[in-house]
Amino acid sequence: MKTVYTLYCQSPLGIIEIKGTTDAVISTFFVQEGGASSQIIPDVLLQCQKELEEYFIGARKEFNVALAPAGTEFQKQVWDELLKIGYGNTTSYMAIAKKMNNPGAVRAVGLANGKNPIGIIIPCHRVIGGDGSLTGYAGGLWRKKWLLEHEGNTSGNVRTLF
Repeated sequence: MKTVYTLYCQSPLGIIEIKGTTDAVISTFFVQEGGASSQIIPDVLLQCQKELEEYFIGARKEFNVALAPAGTEFQKQVWDELLKIGYGNTTSYMAIAKKMNNPGAVRAVGLANGKNPIGIIIPCHRVIGGDGSLTGYAGGLWRKKWLLEHEGNTSGNVRTLF
């Protein structure tokens, strides 16, 4: 079992808790309060923090940090599809289900999207309702709206479907 390290960092949307091993990030979550970061911080967590800071100041549109989200095979397939949604673009749960050749899995896609352990970097905030409405976001709809506006999608409408 690999050691899991924790790093807390500030963002315009509140405190982000980054967890990972020496090899990859395993989670990024918004938290109410930061705790004590690990005494040793692996380079991959520092890279994640730097890339998030660059994202928030508008200097980064793609992330390069190594990721290792834990989930079912189906969840990982959905998260892989989320990684294909470009900066400033949005899509719908139905579009993702169709892209996965499983149009009947819309609800399952929505559930997998909600279980994404690496918010922002695996951009679940870019998935909105087929009618263009903002739908659930674990970090809160106000954060989802902020992230979409930060990326230049001020309308909140679906701009790119697969």
